[in-house]
Amino acid sequence: MTNRVERSGLQIAKPLFELVSEQICPASGVKPDEFWSTFSAIVHEYAPKNIELLEKRETLQAQIDAWHRQQGADYDFSEYKSFLEQIGYLVPEGEDFEISPTQVDPEIALQAGPQLVVPIMNARFALNAVNARWGSLYDALYGNDVIAEDNGAEKQGAYNPVRGQAVVDYGRQFLDQAAALDNGSHAQAVRYSVEDGQLVVFLASGTKQSLEMPSQLVGYRGGSENPSTILLKNNSLHIEIQVDSSHHVGATDMAGVKDIVLEAALTTIMDCEDSVAAVDAEDKVLAYRNWLGLIDGSLTETISRGGKSFERSMNSDREYVSPAGKHLKLSGRSLMFVRNVGHLMTNPAILYGNGQEIPEGIMDGMITSLISMQDLHPGSPVGNSATGSIYIVKPKMHGPEEVAFTDSLFNAIENALGLARHSIKVGIMDEERRTSVNLKECIRAAKDRVVFINTGFLDRTGDEIHTSMQAGPFALKSDLKSMPWILAYENQNVDVGLVCGFKGRAQIGKGMWPVPDKMADMMTAKIAHPQSGANTAWVPSPTAATLHAMHYHQVNVPSLQEQLLKRPQASVDEILTVPLLGNKHLSDEQIQLELDNNAQGLLGYVVRWIDQGVGCSKVPDINNVGLMEDRATLRISSQHMANWLHHGICSPEQVLETLQRMAAIVDQQNSGDSDYINMSPNFSQSIAFQAACDLVFKGVKQPSGYTEPLLHSYRQKAKAIRLKQGI
Repeated sequence: MTNRVERSGLQIAKPLFELVSEQICPASGVKPDEFWSTFSAIVHEYAPKNIELLEKRETLQAQIDAWHRQQGADYDFSEYKSFLEQIGYLVPEGEDFEISPTQVDPEIALQAGPQLVVPIMNARFALNAVNARWGSLYDALYGNDVIAEDNGAEKQGAYNPVRGQAVVDYGRQFLDQAAALDNGSHAQAVRYSVEDGQLVVFLASGTKQSLEMPSQLVGYRGGSENPSTILLKNNSLHIEIQVDSSHHVGATDMAGVKDIVLEAALTTIMDCEDSVAAVDAEDKVLAYRNWLGLIDGSLTETISRGGKSFERSMNSDREYVSPAGKHLKLSGRSLMFVRNVGHLMTNPAILYGNGQEIPEGIMDGMITSLISMQDLHPGSPVGNSATGSIYIVKPKMHGPEEVAFTDSLFNAIENALGLARHSIKVGIMDEERRTSVNLKECIRAAKDRVVFINTGFLDRTGDEIHTSMQAGPFALKSDLKSMPWILAYENQNVDVGLVCGFKGRAQIGKGMWPVPDKMADMMTAKIAHPQSGANTAWVPSPTAATLHAMHYHQVNVPSLQEQLLKRPQASVDEILTVPLLGNKHLSDEQIQLELDNNAQGLLGYVVRWIDQGVGCSKVPDINNVGLMEDRATLRISSQHMANWLHHGICSPEQVLETLQRMAAIVDQQNSGDSDYINMSPNFSQSIAFQAACDLVFKGVKQPSGYTEPLLHSYRQKAKAIRLKQGI
């Protein structure tokens, strides 16, 4: 039984009560009793409204299911659209408007660059991400496949000078593109100097050159004649040329350049949602404690590597001398959002009423905002927002009513904590169908605090399948990515954001690159995100952020956004076109391969979630290629299998056989993990395998196709068993 403390009609798990009352409240300048009293009032007012919104989701879904069952696969699209309007799923679009958030940090409003999303419960990942504001281009290139391992450039031994030179050559080419000289190339540089506030580059030919755009020099460190660091700026992103001829790389470089460091992850989303497994008070305390450590700068982690240990902490700011001789300071850390849980889930960390679990999103909103108040105090030791804002990403909202609910909730939280109106900014995840087709009205519902929208293909696809579950069998997953609905969805997110005035005020984002070990492919493909008009996009690692940053030097996103404002807006009708299999015939081999791929990825993720509490990890696929998996990837896999099963593309026996066979493969892929618990051959004894089966066989009945209710239930069961066993 959980030990609880009663306060103002709330029954709070003791560890959470102590963290909030004894650590967070005093540091934030809020009296604990006042906090719990106002928090209780918010819970009792907003929890019933939350429940009503969830009931409306189910009502709309039931109406859509019934319509599709009645109409069949060959329905009339105009009738379908009229039906969605009649039931209030598709709402009328109002007049044009522009968002009006104030005190938005430049990393969000003005700069374009990569964004990281990391599980907040993993302190090492969180620290790595917040410190990924700056990244070594040389390290990123040397350790990845962007530089081919041929002609002697293999990653062998401690350091391969042939590969090292290939990295240097790549870096110089980047400098020539991002900070071109009047004449000649950075590759011929033998010395860098600052003279009369201008960068002077001495070339091997004996000539001196300046930057083609002299204003790109914004600072330096060391003496002006032989600076140790030259700070350049291109497309609002900074570049450091670091000079040290005593360094093993600088010693072999004509100009003594030891590294090129890029401003990379401008923003990071510290995630309390999709990438974590937080099912009780113990888990929530860890999440909140880490957010507290990130806000007050106290979070550290001991790292062991190569037989040695060191402590990792948050980077300090970076200081320079400007060309005019004045002091210049830039943040050494990524600007942090915190992603709260959506409206669906509850958590036993706090009970209210007659022992009801608190809506987790309400709890997240109140406690993460309370923690963030410390950042708003003068003299904050680390400093996240320089403008006095709190940034919360709110996922999985369905339509304008749910966004309006979040806006009202944030008003109440601001009132309770004594914050100025709209101090709490919101990011709206465009990842649910009812939000996509009503995006403009969703933005309108939070127009004074919205600073972020983005697309998320996997969650969006999972909701697409569940919403139209009764319409017919869906196309192959690989085909879904190229069908008209998804292109219209991606384009509309940019179109609507720009029409609503996001340029210069807020972020328009794109989704994750899922293959962290294939950086060469990422460099080829992911430039499409800034080219789409998005001023941020998700990457899976600090290294990927450093590499992806180069794309924003190649594409001037604000200028491109001006051009995109002139194009016709993407069609909502195309977004509403359900991507069904249609008349396409699938062979038995194609069906089995699709099932194998879905089942293997599903099992590889679920087994770690249930047995180890790992909410996001690199899971090897059926071909042993590591893919980033979280609940969004699980949602699409489970819903796709459930859809095919529901429409008879496959049988229950075939699905079960597939799951059992793939479980044995997943067990083998994890054989090197001492903490891993095999699912096979005793499938009935494996909690993780039972969870995976339920996600598929009960997938049609899951709310909006979400995986969280089943995952939480089975994870709580697994934790209870381990506690009983004393593990």
